[in-house]
Amino acid sequence: MFQARPASTTDEAATTPRREGRLPRAWRAAHEPAAGVPRWARRVAYAVPLVVLPSGIWRLGVLFTADKRGGSVADWAMDGYVVLLTLISEVLAFTAVGLVARWGEVFPRWMPGWGGRRVPTAAAVVPATIGATILTLVFTVIAIITTVTQSKTNGDPLPADFPSRAGGWETVYFYASYVPLVLWGPMVGILTYAYWRRRRSATAGPLMPLEDGSAC
Repeated sequence: MFQARPASTTDEAATTPRREGRLPRAWRAAHEPAAGVPRWARRVAYAVPLVVLPSGIWRLGVLFTADKRGGSVADWAMDGYVVLLTLISEVLAFTAVGLVARWGEVFPRWMPGWGGRRVPTAAAVVPATIGATILTLVFTVIAIITTVTQSKTNGDPLPADFPSRAGGWETVYFYASYVPLVLWGPMVGILTYAYWRRRRSATAGPLMPLEDGSAC
């Protein structure tokens, strides 16, 4: 008779589930879709930060230019402004994910006094609607008008050294970075309407608290 071979350390390691790291777990929790979210809505929400990213990369390029504002603003102040504006823009863009994610309907457990409770529909829809309106007005309506007329909002013509009038690759790079922002407001508006429809048609009753593995 053959004697059973004892399990080796290699076999045990192969069968033992690998523990998920903190960063992957946080990423998964932040992107975990809520129940009933259609695939198209998830794709639109996940694309919003990518729509905002090119303009942020373009702005960060200002950090490496010799003359940032013609001497009117100190370089350190302009550097801080550019970095802060880029970070805030990406954070605001990521809030669109909340319109399709679990944490957009149930407060994460780590929030004192609110963890595990249902997010009031108005608490998400009202600021999202205001944000979508402002974004559409600024980056869609006004941006298109100023681009077509090549003028500022007060009617004055754009300076000759403005990126859109510089010509060549600089103008192409500028438009490639900022044209996607035209979609930001409308995308948030569509997601907000889908969120409102989904929450309105949801069955009454409290949602189940987030599981330990799904906490943000």
